[in-house]
Amino acid sequence: MSLKRRDDYVKSPTSDTMLMTPVSETLPENDEKVRMKKQLGLLEGVAIILGIIFGSGIFVSPKGVIEAVNSVGTSLVVWALCGVLSMIGALCYAELGTSIPKSGGDYAYIYEAFGPLLAFLYLWDAMLIFVPTTNAIMGLTFAKYVIQPFFPDCELPDVSVRCIAAVVICFFTFMNCYDVKLTSNIQNSFMFGKIAALVIIIITGIGYLFINDDTSNFTNSFEGGTTDPGKIAVAFYSGIFSYSGWNYLNFMTEELKNPYVNLPRAIYISLPLVTLIYVLANIAYLAVLSPAEMFASNAIAVTFGNRVLGIFAWIMPLMVAMSALGGLSVHIMTSSRMCFVGARYGHFPTMLSHININRFTPTPSLVFLNILSLIMLCTSDIYLLITYSSFVESFFIMLSVSGLLWLRYKKPDMHRPIKVSIWIPVLFVIICIFLVVLPVYVAPLEVGMGIVITLTGVPAYCCGVLWNKKPAWFTNSLESLTFAVQKLFMSAKEEGVEGFD
Repeated sequence: MSLKRRDDYVKSPTSDTMLMTPVSETLPENDEKVRMKKQLGLLEGVAIILGIIFGSGIFVSPKGVIEAVNSVGTSLVVWALCGVLSMIGALCYAELGTSIPKSGGDYAYIYEAFGPLLAFLYLWDAMLIFVPTTNAIMGLTFAKYVIQPFFPDCELPDVSVRCIAAVVICFFTFMNCYDVKLTSNIQNSFMFGKIAALVIIIITGIGYLFINDDTSNFTNSFEGGTTDPGKIAVAFYSGIFSYSGWNYLNFMTEELKNPYVNLPRAIYISLPLVTLIYVLANIAYLAVLSPAEMFASNAIAVTFGNRVLGIFAWIMPLMVAMSALGGLSVHIMTSSRMCFVGARYGHFPTMLSHININRFTPTPSLVFLNILSLIMLCTSDIYLLITYSSFVESFFIMLSVSGLLWLRYKKPDMHRPIKVSIWIPVLFVIICIFLVVLPVYVAPLEVGMGIVITLTGVPAYCCGVLWNKKPAWFTNSLESLTFAVQKLFMSAKEEGVEGFD
């Protein structure tokens, strides 16, 4: 293919100044636009949802749930209710995703319903808290399961865990920069591997229960359980973290073929399957391990495998590690689109909305989030990170679904290919209020940090978005940085994409 050079210039949506930054990119001679391609079908959509949900959570969170509620029966109820809550939320997001068919997920919906400030605060928190935190959690889970067999009776070396996590985060960032379709195919393979790991846990655990006829862990299963609403809400955070990802396909709506059909279908296929598998997996864990053994374990699935799989126990850490890798890859892919869309509409630097002209991937956004994820590896305490991120994410999910209710009032004639019964979003918002408010006194430090970081987004919005007359030194520095990023990543401004009304 012959090539031609073309200089392009980008107008910063955050200022009145034309940046006049030459892209100087090499573009194909045909008229193919530099923009995201629709290359994901129903199978890829299901794989993305299952890939992100069946990540590290089910192999980590059972310990957090049962520690919070201190009861086998209550923990199983929490897992089932988390699945129901996710399904209710997914129904709401099916309406949002088909009514507002833009990539960016919650960012796009909050922008449409409540305007730019709250959308910016969501983006601010997403980029600084729960996106890089979730990447760090998945990377750390992979690292802990990989090296756990080498340290069966002692503490894992913290530095090694963090270094391994950093390596896999960087590797999958590179893969997502290289090719979306190839990454999707890898994720399809990971999806079946994850399901296989959970099927092994379920079959061997329930088989162990019947063979040994030992139901002591399920006797008086609700005895001693907490009735503290705050602790129950914290337990929900651990459970919800394992289900998180049911809304992530909405981040990639513009890359989904026939989204009006495939988005809701992918949700309806995935969520009931996930709920059933998660409840059965927890029953299997508890059939083999007592609550005290779960508390003491650094890697529950490895402890489980050592108990029931004998000489084949090595299979479990391998499959869990592969599962965490698949979840990490999906999360890196989907969350980068949120950063990309936010930059497209002026809430982050314009360079983050650029696309590699050969691979059609949002390379600058991927690299930016990779750096933030590596920063989050400053701690290897997974349960601290889960509580820290889940509080903020629950708040903004509540805000997104509240936006659905507001748009029903504000734009009653809006085209809605899917329209759920009004009680569904109302119930979901009420439950989210419970989850956001009650943990304040149980985990005040994590909640307080989330609130503080959210509030720092207000002056950032005023300075970065509203302040048009920025000093010349600032705009010149931004021009130079944008130009350097364009040359480094061979990236250009996206063409032919409409903004928000």
